Amino acid sequence: MSNQKQLQFETSSALLKNYSRYEVEFVNGEGAYLFDTNGKKYLDFLSGIAVTGFGHNHPLITDAVKEQAEKLFHVSNLFQSSGQETLAEKLVNHSGLDNVFFCNSGTEANEAAIKFARKWGQGRFSIITAIGGFHGRTMGSLSASAQYKLWDGFAPLTPGFSYVPFNDVEAIENSIDDNTVAVMLEPIQGESGINVPSEDYLNEVKELCSKHNLLFIIDEVQTGMGRTGKMFAFQWENIKPDIITLAKGLANGLPLGAVICTKEIGYFLTPGSHGSTFGGNPIAVASANVVLDLLDEECFEKNILLGEKLKEEIYSLNNKNIKSVRGKGLMIGVEFKSNLSTKKVAAELLENGVVAGTAGENVLRLLPPFIITEEEIELFLKEFTYIINK
Repeated sequence: MSNQKQLQFETSSALLKNYSRYEVEFVNGEGAYLFDTNGKKYLDFLSGIAVTGFGHNHPLITDAVKEQAEKLFHVSNLFQSSGQETLAEKLVNHSGLDNVFFCNSGTEANEAAIKFARKWGQGRFSIITAIGGFHGRTMGSLSASAQYKLWDGFAPLTPGFSYVPFNDVEAIENSIDDNTVAVMLEPIQGESGINVPSEDYLNEVKELCSKHNLLFIIDEVQTGMGRTGKMFAFQWENIKPDIITLAKGLANGLPLGAVICTKEIGYFLTPGSHGSTFGGNPIAVASANVVLDLLDEECFEKNILLGEKLKEEIYSLNNKNIKSVRGKGLMIGVEFKSNLSTKKVAAELLENGVVAGTAGENVLRLLPPFIITEEEIELFLKEFTYIINK
């Protein structure tokens, strides 16, 4: 974009300038592809940042949304909701926990989890989180997100959080005091670069929480809903957390978040203790109920196999600019050496008809939809190889 054109956009648009937007507008989607205002076709390897797991205009999801939209948009949570009941049962069955609360987003789910933990703690309030973690941008979830660049200009933060290095169980134990009520972690850190911990990390944290009577809160906002090849990423280890937070892929693009918790925590959440006007909206819930039905073992196995194929193919390029390739399932980060700009690679991929993201320091974030094919992976690899070899 020319400086003059950029200036015209900045002065004419009424939108707040809190996003760095590409000069592309998508107006249609079909399967794993997006189409811009000029009709140009793009392979979607970002899925709206891990949101549209089943791609665009999926017939079963679209039909469910249309059917519900023709009946009812909204009535509020003052009344019964059979759609919410059905969805809650599915989430309980998959998680092994007991109760579900619906909201609209990941940051809202994490705000609720913080409140739930403190309510259960009956005076204990401090929550330990990991440096580099991302839990949202509202004040509570922002304060839980130990990324200092996100805090600039927003002091004072919400008190009651302490921060330790990711993948360091000893640091967690050393941070526990009489006020500690919970540990809150992502099973894989998404926003800071697809950081995968050691194999037994979550197991050891769970043991530590049990030893000290702390809640273990797992933030599955980006990792959940089949993204890593399990319904929830914590299921790669033999644990059951006390609270799980969800959003992103839950309703394939419609705003829906959820908190799943044990009945021991749910006991403290009585009428008036928490709520959401739009949480569990009938249209979003209709979409999510189909998503849960589509997330079966065949889908999980495919995500694992195609994710491994994608990682192996990138490794096999043996490109001098690639520092590492990491992730699980279809959640993959490609870390470049400092001489190659990730933002430049993402921008050039976009020019060549491929949508990808960035994360952390110089990491290309790949989050393709679960309906991706081997042929489409090969198409991505062709464009990716051309760009990094230029």
